[in-house]
Amino acid sequence: MQESKNKRTAKIIITVEKTDTGFSAYANDFPMFTTGRTVSELISNAVEASQLYFEDEKREVTNRDLSFEIDFQQFFSYYKILNARALADKIGMNQTLLSQYVKGHKKPSTKQMRKILAGIHQVGSELVDIHLIAG
Repeated sequence: MQESKNKRTAKIIITVEKTDTGFSAYANDFPMFTTGRTVSELISNAVEASQLYFEDEKREVTNRDLSFEIDFQQFFSYYKILNARALADKIGMNQTLLSQYVKGHKKPSTKQMRKILAGIHQVGSELVDIHLIAG
């Protein structure tokens, strides 16, 4: 990453790790660290930590300025509601292969990772558009 101009315009990469009590996170390129019991608390705390870090530069930081990254296996461990078998069917991937990725026995290629993430985003978009009614 180049000096200050790119640091001001590029997203701040935040690496997220699952812990016994919730989550911890750190910025890859800045000395910023935080924790949270939930993902939403972690995001809020990361924004606050970023705002404090850039306070002297008068840089306003929002969650749109941050890019959160989590290890594939930790993601599926936390979001157990995502059924790997059903997701594999939805995205046209071999169920056994996706299961091996989820369990950490194999590492997905960049292409496979994009395919899986696109499927997860599609499910998320569909869920946002659904409204439940009492029958």
